Amino acid sequence: MYDRYNRKINYLRISVTDRCNLRCRYCMPPEGIKLMRHDDILSYDEITDFVKTAVQMGIDKVRLTGGEPLVRKGLVELVKMITGIDGIKDFAMSTNGTLLEQYARPLSEAGLQRVNVSLDSMDPHKFRWITRGGNLDDTLKGIDAAIEAGLTPVKLNCVVKNSKEEYDAKKVKDYADRMGLEIRYIKQMNLERGEFAVVEGGDGGNCIKCNRLRLTANGKVKPCLFNDLEYSVRELGAKKAIKLAVENKPECGTVNHNGHFYNIGG
Repeated sequence: MYDRYNRKINYLRISVTDRCNLRCRYCMPPEGIKLMRHDDILSYDEITDFVKTAVQMGIDKVRLTGGEPLVRKGLVELVKMITGIDGIKDFAMSTNGTLLEQYARPLSEAGLQRVNVSLDSMDPHKFRWITRGGNLDDTLKGIDAAIEAGLTPVKLNCVVKNSKEEYDAKKVKDYADRMGLEIRYIKQMNLERGEFAVVEGGDGGNCIKCNRLRLTANGKVKPCLFNDLEYSVRELGAKKAIKLAVENKPECGTVNHNGHFYNIGG
């Protein structure tokens, strides 16, 4: 699939839930969030059927996101279902890592290939502050489990205020070097103000090369994170929703007034 700017669209990010077991300050407001109704969230069968259609249309790279994908019950089963679809070359997941110690091996056995883990600080107290209660040891044990299970290359997603030269980012880099992990620096974004930048160490935020579509947990296909456009799978069917998203994918991100990182997947 090619959009009107001749970008090849082959990457699908799937938000399987808007729920998370952390409350990161750059992702969720302090007062909490209004959660989607369970009836509005796509079933695993609906997600799998959508992915089958997307792959037939040219998608060959799939990533599961959230919220935190591992808080959704039975996620390993979804991984098995998607693994059974011919044509997917790259199958990954973004996670905060807190549940990976438990799930890394089952995920690998189900067919997941690799993970990206959020890690913004190596200081337990700073980590707890950023995540509003998270335990750094849980994430580090999760990374160890992912490596042992072969979910490699494990990549670290490190959110920074301004640059990778910040103290916490440097400490995360030291840890990545010791562990032989890849690291990506993501500058803090703001959907409503349209503030985003190219991910250092990755392709995210680079509109010229953007090859992504996003499927939200409640079944909306979004051509761009920084845009209000979305097309309902349940109303239009997968093929038409994908077609409209590709045809109307904007040249560059602007602003998003009707979504949030926790329910689109960042």
